[in-house]
Amino acid sequence: MSQRIGFIGGGNIAEAMISGLKKANSALEIRVTNLSNRGRLQGLVDRYNVIATSLTELVEDSKVLIIAVKPKDVQGVLKDLAGFSLQNKLVISVAAGVPLKVFYKYLPGVAVVRAMPNTSTAVLHSMTGLVRGDNVNDEQASVGEKIFSATGKIMWVPEKNINALTAISGSGPAYFYLFAESLIKAGVELGLSEAEAEVLVLETLIGSGKMIAESDKSPGKLREEVTSPNGTTYAALNVFMEEKLAQTVQNAAWACARRAEDLEGEYSE
Repeated sequence: MSQRIGFIGGGNIAEAMISGLKKANSALEIRVTNLSNRGRLQGLVDRYNVIATSLTELVEDSKVLIIAVKPKDVQGVLKDLAGFSLQNKLVISVAAGVPLKVFYKYLPGVAVVRAMPNTSTAVLHSMTGLVRGDNVNDEQASVGEKIFSATGKIMWVPEKNINALTAISGSGPAYFYLFAESLIKAGVELGLSEAEAEVLVLETLIGSGKMIAESDKSPGKLREEVTSPNGTTYAALNVFMEEKLAQTVQNAAWACARRAEDLEGEYSE
């Protein structure tokens, strides 16, 4: 991938993407501007050998512009970008809750892709949803695919499904982190040291993930295979069932999707 990439914003998701992209191709030319936090920008330069630059230089010297600021700041960025010629450039937004119509308003005729990666880009295992804007040609779509395929898997979806995808994969890592935190805490309460509990939980989580990824069996089937009738696993799973874990997970996903929809309303004004 030889595209020159410019990041507008240098927060957590931008750093995760930069880390992953640099792991995939250390020679990749990446520029970053982050006016709100100069110290963080310098940290990115030191850690990943990116080029710190002004917005003007970033736009002029980058073929792909990735908007990685907070959703509330996107419209301000778009107002700034409206003053540049963006012909033949690809704009990618990783900001949740900002629909394509906002980009069309400020950047008419510009090629825009909405992307919803997750922070696992940093370890090259992101699941990224992509929405293709009206002005994106096949070559530009291919560029978007290559950028996010370098750090994991991709899925093109219609814009109406991006909030559902956000609820499952965009925010999904946090759900697993919370479960891991809770299981570590349970291990400590059962008498293990925190270090012992952490090793046990993390290795179990990694192994389970690899089993799901590499087995041709469904997660449900794998669960059944480690659950003996009236055994220890059965006792634990019974508590999850009684506490309606499946419904809780569903409720959480719905809450995430609804919040993403609310953001679209807020940031469309």
